[in-house]
Amino acid sequence: MEGIGTYTFEITKRLVEMHPEDEFIFIFDRAYDPTFIFGDNVKPVVVSPPARDPILWKIWFDYRLPQILKKEKADLFFSPDGYLSLNTNVPTLLTIHDLAYLHYPEQVPNRVHKYYKKYTPKYLQKAHAIVTVSNFVKQDIQSHFKEIDENKIHAVPNACRTSFQAFDESQKQNILQTFNGGKPYFFFVGAIHPRKNVLGLLQAFEKFAHTNDSIDLLVAGRMAWQNTALKKAYEQLKNKERIKFLGYVDDGDLNKLMSGAEAFLYPSFFEGFGLPILEAFHAGVPVLTSKVSSMPEVAGNAALLVDPQDTNEITEAMHKLADSKALRNKLIEAGKIQRDQFSWDKAAENIYALLKKIKPVS
Repeated sequence: MEGIGTYTFEITKRLVEMHPEDEFIFIFDRAYDPTFIFGDNVKPVVVSPPARDPILWKIWFDYRLPQILKKEKADLFFSPDGYLSLNTNVPTLLTIHDLAYLHYPEQVPNRVHKYYKKYTPKYLQKAHAIVTVSNFVKQDIQSHFKEIDENKIHAVPNACRTSFQAFDESQKQNILQTFNGGKPYFFFVGAIHPRKNVLGLLQAFEKFAHTNDSIDLLVAGRMAWQNTALKKAYEQLKNKERIKFLGYVDDGDLNKLMSGAEAFLYPSFFEGFGLPILEAFHAGVPVLTSKVSSMPEVAGNAALLVDPQDTNEITEAMHKLADSKALRNKLIEAGKIQRDQFSWDKAAENIYALLKKIKPVS
């Protein structure tokens, strides 16, 4: 699972466990893993068609979903991924993770962009309450959709998966040996997508590698969309043998890779939240990230903040992390403090309070 999947899992699991007095109807668009059924108070329902296309989104949310809500006599509908039904009167709590389609339209498939452009304003208007995963996203909605009542928009920050933890020095040496032949490395994780600025990261590392041969770069994440330029640039790098693309990494190995890193590098152009920053804090590694969108809000004073457009600045920050153990330790300790501001339990409690607020009086 990536960001939205993790969010959905962590929030719904806690809602179910914290409120056994309530019945939860989990509506899937395909066969589901039984580990997603978190308690006896969950009723799973599979509704076709599998909704992975704008036309199918329309069919699923506006025709099939209302039928299920009516059949199950649902009091409320909670949408954790930015879509809702325009054809139901069931009060809806809508989570918006970002408005990336407005900021980077060229990085969204054309049909998907048209869908978001047409329906996101309608979804925002229709929702009885809106949850955003950061104050940045809340402000972004207020800036672009001034007709939306700001009183129904509530920032409820994300948190880190409980599986992330730091490893001791002997364990880290084993991690280095397992994943990089014993050599130190910087680490990045995320979908390999233009918005994540992996190309800029590679270009900055190439400059770093000219004068530092002691640290490699490991990149974890699935290849997403529009990566022709990235692949072409990678092939032209003089130090490409020091960059390893790991592909998708499961949670167990991801925690190890993160904890074993010299530093976590996340110079993304745009994030609605930036979960990997918190994961790095919990894994006990220093962080380099961007000073734009939501990332300063998540990182606080516990990371080196850079301009993601400036590869020289990213390179300079890499050198600072590589050259100063004192700086790395300072950031690690600051990360331990910053991470405590974010809690899935608290997020679930806030979301439940909003659900109760919009629930109609019986």
